[in-house]
Amino acid sequence: MSKTVNILGSTGSIGRQALDVVSRLGGWEVASLCAGSNAQLLEEQIRRFKPRYAALLDERAARDLRTSVADLPVKVYAGAQGVCECAGVPADISLNAIVGMAGLRPTLAALETCGRLALANKETLVAAGRLVTAKAQEKKVKILPVDSEHSAIFQCLEGAPEPRPLKRIILTASGGPFAGMTRRELEDVTAEQAMRHPNWSMGAKITVDSATMFNKGLELIEAVWLFAAEPSRIDILIHRQSVVHSMVEFIDGSVIAQLGVPDMRIPIQYALTWPRRFRSPVKQLRLEEYDSLTFEKPDDETFGAVSICRRAAARGGLSPAAVNSANEEANALFRAGKIGFLDIARLTAAAVDAVPAAEDYTLEDVEAADLLARQAVLRQIA
Repeated sequence: MSKTVNILGSTGSIGRQALDVVSRLGGWEVASLCAGSNAQLLEEQIRRFKPRYAALLDERAARDLRTSVADLPVKVYAGAQGVCECAGVPADISLNAIVGMAGLRPTLAALETCGRLALANKETLVAAGRLVTAKAQEKKVKILPVDSEHSAIFQCLEGAPEPRPLKRIILTASGGPFAGMTRRELEDVTAEQAMRHPNWSMGAKITVDSATMFNKGLELIEAVWLFAAEPSRIDILIHRQSVVHSMVEFIDGSVIAQLGVPDMRIPIQYALTWPRRFRSPVKQLRLEEYDSLTFEKPDDETFGAVSICRRAAARGGLSPAAVNSANEEANALFRAGKIGFLDIARLTAAAVDAVPAAEDYTLEDVEAADLLARQAVLRQIA
């Protein structure tokens, strides 16, 4: 099996693991790589995988990269437009692992030319689900989820006939490092503590999102678009062992789950190689090593993120874009030590109310809502 692949966000956690998967599959060609500002690591990746195109969002870093890889036949783009140029390089598969709203335009660019989109950038569907799914249908491009939870749901649904006899989707959540804590205990937690995820190795933003439960709330909105499911038919359970990645329940009462060790290389590889499966270096799951697998309802009063996201999903239009961008801004402020942990949900909820829902929207409307939500967060702490 030989394919061409673009890796967007190649220096981040998902991007690095995706390249590890590609190298192990053998015979794959990396057509393009792009990243934010890590010129040193991107240079190492270029020298190893020999892409024809590369890009860095940071224009100064891109200039440095051009100089350092001048001996190689690679064209280096710069800035947001340059990242979109890389995303639009024709390939069998484009994997988008860019973090945050910065991944939206590259997603749309990739859909113009790729055969399949492996999507790790959940913000794309959260903020502009209607635009992205419409473009995918227009271009006849299949979107395959990379998030472990959505990959699990996708795999559970593969054997279901159309129309799917689906009753509900059950997203599992590890609960992050603060599961079981009270609001009083959460008042003084630090970004360093929030970054200590018990099960997964992820980037900074998504690790904090896991601690606040915003990651799960955003995944709920993403699932609405990926699986054409009403928000009311998506439940969330805390599963601290991170072995059951998600489940689906059918109308006859049958529940099907996908299990595996917590290693992102499993869903990454499946998104790249679907519908075929190949060996991976991931540790074998041995259930006998677990004393128990537990499931419990999330504490929505202490962790308000899921409720905020449910309201945004029910409201529709630009509200999901607003909750995504407000959380992204507040998350960054918390990591910078400028606000407290509980402020993330408080600021996000208020910012969502400041952005008109606007059921019919364009890409420009989404980007305007992104700016309004961020400004609303910043005004509250000014």
